[in-house]
Amino acid sequence: MIAGRSTSSRFVSGIGLYAAIAAYVIFALFPIYWTLKISVTPERLLYSEGITFWPSQTTFQNFVTVLEATDFPRYFLNSVIVSVSTAALVTVIATLAGYAMSRFTFRGKAALALMLLLTQTFPLVMVIPPIYRVMGQIGLINSLTGLIIIYTAFNTAFATFLMQSFFDGIPKDLEEAAMIDGCTRAQAMRKVIVPLTLPGMGATLGFVFTAAWSELLFALMLISSDDQKTFAVGLLTFIGKFAVDWGQMMAASILALIPVCVFFGFLQRYLVTGLTAGAVKG
Repeated sequence: MIAGRSTSSRFVSGIGLYAAIAAYVIFALFPIYWTLKISVTPERLLYSEGITFWPSQTTFQNFVTVLEATDFPRYFLNSVIVSVSTAALVTVIATLAGYAMSRFTFRGKAALALMLLLTQTFPLVMVIPPIYRVMGQIGLINSLTGLIIIYTAFNTAFATFLMQSFFDGIPKDLEEAAMIDGCTRAQAMRKVIVPLTLPGMGATLGFVFTAAWSELLFALMLISSDDQKTFAVGLLTFIGKFAVDWGQMMAASILALIPVCVFFGFLQRYLVTGLTAGAVKG
């Protein structure tokens, strides 16, 4: 009798778990589905058909218009340049900084960690005026280089903590054994530690790439030139004074999802391993 109740309880728990997962998947994917639906809906049916599961007719004209008659390809390329550059710079800096924070003891280490943590507490709106003034003085307004510098500065702190937690989970004995065998610390890090930190670096790359790819506030405030806009700012060009071109905006949004999906498809294995390993010290 007890065994029967236990089996029944596990069955009910399993049903509840799968129901919760299904609800989460629907909740997460519904905005993407709705965006895709609007992007392939002809403009004349957008309001006349009302709410339907899928339009009675579909068209790819919105995608053709976005790619051929707007500046979206340029915005897209600018976002790729900024996001890839930022992700690469932050990963290198955070890897070195995280290694130093994990392996070395030095005066002011706790204060440095506190300062890095405090940088994550300031509202971005509060720091825009001084950043805008500094960028203007050094000639980096309307510059992709300026965006890369700002994104790198704002993402390095969190990435450093992420890499530090990952390094903390790697036994120091591995480096010490390599140095006993004749390696310098730099060689031990390059030959022994770096291969073990690839999942952590993949997680950092994914986090920073996504943050830079979707960032709007700094790009909106610092970039006004059409040839320097990122796609996040470029989406606003589909909003007119009296109307919004929903079809083209949704088509541009779907196109903007492609590189993120491809990027995470390549890094999925490293992301899962890196985030879980970084959260639990070995």
